[in-house]
Amino acid sequence: MTLGSTTLRAPAPAAAPAPTSAAARTARRRALLHWVAVHSLAIAAALFFLLPFVFVFLTSVMTDRQALTGDLWPTSWEWGNYLLVWRAPGFLTWWRNTLLYAGLGTLLTVVSSLPVAYALAKFRFRGRNLALMAVISMMMLPPQVTVIPMYLFWAKQLHLSGGLWPLIIPMAFGDAFSIFLLRQFLLTIPKEYVEAAKLDGCGDFGTLLKVVLPMARPAVAAVGLFQFFYAWNDYFGPQIYASENPGAWTLSYGLESFKGAHHTNWNLTMAATLLVMAPVIILFFFAQKAFIEGVTLTGVKG
Repeated sequence: MTLGSTTLRAPAPAAAPAPTSAAARTARRRALLHWVAVHSLAIAAALFFLLPFVFVFLTSVMTDRQALTGDLWPTSWEWGNYLLVWRAPGFLTWWRNTLLYAGLGTLLTVVSSLPVAYALAKFRFRGRNLALMAVISMMMLPPQVTVIPMYLFWAKQLHLSGGLWPLIIPMAFGDAFSIFLLRQFLLTIPKEYVEAAKLDGCGDFGTLLKVVLPMARPAVAAVGLFQFFYAWNDYFGPQIYASENPGAWTLSYGLESFKGAHHTNWNLTMAATLLVMAPVIILFFFAQKAFIEGVTLTGVKG
């Protein structure tokens, strides 16, 4: 529309209002609440397992006097408590014995259990199902049932009491749980790989080492970690066979003696506890991928 020299134009449509900062904060708050609601159970479980470790750590760096109070936060960080524990009489000996027991026992268990699991998974022979039932039966047998005859055999017949060899030597003959776990994993390996290796002239032992073992690394790692954790934390076995010889004590058994000697020094007791747990935690942290994969992939076939 034109009036004289002036042109009248229709007004432009108004732009959409930009979201206010209050609306953005509300959206973020809703997203956060939704995330917390979805993960609340996981958060509660994480706090349930994490808080005891935090309490042990904070107590371990307190002074002797503050550790006996109800304070939760150290007034001064006494890192020297760990050095005092490390230099305590017998602690290095307990550490060396535990490494020998856990390391050598794990190696013997894996080496002896893998061939048995391979035979039960890939070989066809008379009595295979009976052998598998025997392995499962040994898994169900409580260790307390066999402790007396085994002690009489090792102590009275072989005179090996007072050391850790009665606990290490039996691991060279396989472990029922390790055999069963490895067998379940080996069932998932296609038989065509084994047959192809044999057609190329590889024997049973060579097939196990060159074909089956590389494919079974997750299961071997899981079995090794299970056995290492068991031996590292074992208290019952060293108490039965090594209690009379302080030079053969392990960390789990020696920690009880350390706690009795320092029953009023809770800071030192907590520091010793962390030093005992630290290797297991570090090992699991670096090997958790293989451990979880090995446990997940076992039991696919029966």
